[in-house]
Order: sequence, then C-alpha cells, then structure tokens
Amino acid sequence: MLVLNCSTKLLTLEKMLKSHFPESLKVYGAVMNINRGNPFQKEVVLDSWPDFKAVITRRQKEAETDNLDHYTNAYAVFYKDIRAYRRLLEEHDVINWDQVFQIQGLQSELYDVTKAVANSKQLNVQLTSFKAVRFSPVSTLPDTSLLMSSPPRLTHLSVADADLLNRTWSRGGNEQCLQYIANLISCFPSVCVRDDKGNPVSWSLTDQFATMCHGYTLPEHRRKGYSRLVALTLARKLQSRGFPSQGNVLDDNTASISLLKSVHAEFLPCRFHRLILTPVAFSGQSRL
Repeated sequence: MLVLNCSTKLLTLEKMLKSHFPESLKVYGAVMNINRGNPFQKEVVLDSWPDFKAVITRRQKEAETDNLDHYTNAYAVFYKDIRAYRRLLEEHDVINWDQVFQIQGLQSELYDVTKAVANSKQLNVQLTSFKAVRFSPVSTLPDTSLLMSSPPRLTHLSVADADLLNRTWSRGGNEQCLQYIANLISCFPSVCVRDDKGNPVSWSLTDQFATMCHGYTLPEHRRKGYSRLVALTLARKLQSRGFPSQGNVLDDNTASISLLKSVHAEFLPCRFHRLILTPVAFSGQSRL
C-alpha cells in the first residue's frame, strides 16, 4: 500500500486517470477535488507508483468519522487488474472494516471481489446498480435561456436547505444524511430554483466524487421545465471548472431517463455500482 500525498504526483495521477474514462470517472472526480483544496478530507491509496494497477480514494485517517455514516465513509475504486484491487482490500489498514461504509465504482467485477472479502470479515453487502451518464460538452448543451418565457429565480443551495433535501431524498431521512448533505452544500457546486418566498422547489447538487446527485423537483412544481434547467445549469457550472458533468440514474426512473435523453446526455457503456457494507454487529443500527 502506498498513500499518495505529493501534490505533483496527485496532479499526474489526475491526468493518467483521464485516459481510462469512463471506468475511472468516480476516482477521477475524487482526485480532482483533492487537487482543488480537498474540502472532503480525502486521500489516495495505490498498490504502486507510477505503474499502479489499483487505486482507492478514502477519507483521511485523521478526519472525524461517524461509524454509522456510510454517506461520508465512502471509497471510490478503479483498477487495471482486479487481483491488485483484491490485494489492496485484504491489506491491513487500507479499509476501515469496523464501520458502515460504501464503495463506488464503474467496473463489473467490483461487487463479486468486494463481497468475497467482506464475507470473510463478516460484513453484509448491499448492492445498487445504476445507469451511468455524462453530459455533453458545454458548447453542445441546449440553451437554457430558451427553456421558458418567464425565467424563475435560479441560484444555489444553502446549508439552511439541508433539512428539505434530507426529507425528499430517497436515500435520506436520517441524521447522518442530513449532515452529509449540509457538507456537500458547503463544499461543492449546486443549483436550485426558488419560489417567490425564497424556498427551493427544484435542485441538484454535487457529491464528493464530483457526481451530480439528488436532482429533485417538488411535486407541485413539476412539468415546468425546472429539472431540465437545473440539470443543464449545474452541468455547465461543473464543466466551467474543469470537471466532467457525470451522474447516475436508476433503471426504473423513467422521468429522469427521458430528461437525460432530451438533453442528449451520453449513457455510458459501463454501469455505476454502489456497495454499502455493514458489519454484522451494526446491522440493526444502520439506516440505508
């Protein structure tokens, strides 16, 4: 195991990961954030340098953690050789197996290998698989100024909005998620439409892997073009900062899939896999 903490080498790694798109997108997004101030206190672990075969991004050991917070306790994985990834998993002190956490990646063998190692350590594994998508370059995105005749108030989210987002997110509804969303809003780009009273009615934000997430419009404000406006505006904002505008969508989320197709988003050939791992001792406590 090698912890890569040299700023020059981290910038080199960022460039190297670009040549392995789209499978490396999650790790690439995390590394980009590390190289731009590291607001989420992440670090990079590799099997070797510079000819690495597996790379994992994780929270820094000195960062404050909640053992039940799988939102924040999140790893991103990219490997050129699945055996190298397994060796990293099995190596002492790479993964904190004593807490609830998640592993994200865009490679098909990720689940089987992770589950095999997790079983040996008595952790349960919950897999959710998504379509992975990426927005077109800014120059080809639809012009948002033409989406509606009376433009709504378009702005960004504030930490005061975190409770609403926690209550409306399918993955939320608990204290860990509330704190996680507040941290995302504080650290990363977001976009929202507000009503006349200043309350958010449609929004999307960016997570620790530079992924667009929690795109949502309140039911009473749907069919007004807000979701499209918010998604395109956030994609432009990310691309203007050099980030790839990437996202994930569940196979049965037909409304979001239709929206993505309408703006000519690219559905990637690989799928996004999120694994939530829970020690058997915590199984009755965690809220997934």
